[in-house]
Parts: sequence; C-alpha cells; structure tokens
Amino acid sequence: MAEGLFAVLFPSDCRICGIPLAKISRLPVCQECLDAIQPVSGGVCTVCGERLFSTYAFADAEGDFRCGLCRRVEPVFARAAAYGSYECGLRELIHLLKYGGMRPAANVLGRMLAEAITTLESGFPAFPVAVIPVPLHGSKRRERGFNQAELMARAALKLKDADSTRLHLCSGVLEKKRETISQIGLTSHQRRENLRGAFRVAQPEAVKGREVLVVDDVYTTGATVSECARVLRRAGATKVWVCDRRQNSESFRPRGSDSA
Repeated sequence: MAEGLFAVLFPSDCRICGIPLAKISRLPVCQECLDAIQPVSGGVCTVCGERLFSTYAFADAEGDFRCGLCRRVEPVFARAAAYGSYECGLRELIHLLKYGGMRPAANVLGRMLAEAITTLESGFPAFPVAVIPVPLHGSKRRERGFNQAELMARAALKLKDADSTRLHLCSGVLEKKRETISQIGLTSHQRRENLRGAFRVAQPEAVKGREVLVVDDVYTTGATVSECARVLRRAGATKVWVCDRRQNSESFRPRGSDSA
C-alpha cells in the first residue's frame, strides 16, 4: 500500500520504455526492461569475443573459431569477453550511469559483468589476477564524480565471491595521462592514433609478473583495451584479459570494415 501511494503521489516513468513505474526504486527502470537485456547469442570469436559471420569465421588448429581479423593479426590481449550488444535497453542503462549519475545502475551492470568474467575464468591462473578498470582522465573523473568501469568492476567482484582471492581489484594502477577527443565517428586507425600514448602504468610493481583483467564499459573496435593491454604488457604483465558489459552493435559488421 505504501509503495502504491508513493507511486501515485510521486509518479515516475521507466527511463527506457516510458511506462509509469508501479514500485519505488532507486533505479528508474522497470523489471520488464531489465529482463529484456539478454546475453549475446550465437557464435563469437574465441579471441576478441565479437559475433561471427560465417563468411569471416575460421577454425584454428585447436578447433577454436576466430574472426578474419584475429587470424590476420594476433591481438595484444589473450582473450576478450562481453555480456551483450550495446543497443536498446543496455545502452540506455549505461547512459543512466555515465551521464545521468544513477549509481544503482552499476549494480545491475556489475551482475552482467560478473557473468562475462565467468566465461574467462577457466583460463585464469591459480594465483590472483589483477582487475584493472580502464581509467578516465582526471578532469573527466572530477566532472563525472566516478569512473563507471571501476563501479561496475567493484559490483561484479562482490557478486563473484566476496572472499575470493583469485580476482583482486587494483584501482589507480593504470592512469590516463592526457585527455583524448571523442572516439565517436573515428575510423579504427584514427581511434588508435587518438589513444596512442594516452595511458601509463602508475604502479608497475602491481602488474609485473602477473596476469591482469582489463575492464571497460563499451567495446567498439577494441582500440582502447588494446592500448591499455600494450602499456600493461610493457610494464611486465604476463598476460592481459579483457572484459566488458557489451559489444557495440557497430562492431557486429564484418571485421574487414571499420572494426579492429
């Protein structure tokens, strides 16, 4: 009765579908919209995690399927995994966190991230893996008040196992030392040039001789995580894994296009 009265006196609509919310919630998204966000289905590249198109998919000697680009160029990271496609409800949920400042969305996105991490765990070593969120430039972080990748990583690790020692969050290890222009509309080559030299390892002792898991919010062409992986490898990381919440629908085109 209290929830119903509150909904009448202080009506609110779902920020995704626009339907009036019938229950009190810190996150203004209806359960139907949350339930509609599903993991990516169909075949994906074993290495980069992108959806495969039969024309561009090839099996290697171990029987793993790789996209055309991963056959031609070996990525600097060992393997990447994503939860789902960056479209519709998932895109709106991320925007509520990043641009709307609605931190409760990080818990939902963290659950999705935890599921994506599970697909990588079979390859993790027995000793702890350093979980490193892709950092924001200092000015952007001050403006936003938080790093969305770090919030989601924290939420995911709490769900994985609060007592687990296999995954260790390492905030502040990786820094973005210069601000870059928006990646939107740039080609894969322009994205790489835009990010070249943008990151540095502030605490090399935290990654030297260790495997690391880089966490990002959106995987479009892989330019950001590839640059982070390059810097981490140069600092002594033995292997870099990549995990995010989704694959951008822009990257579902054949890999001979703008994707990288």
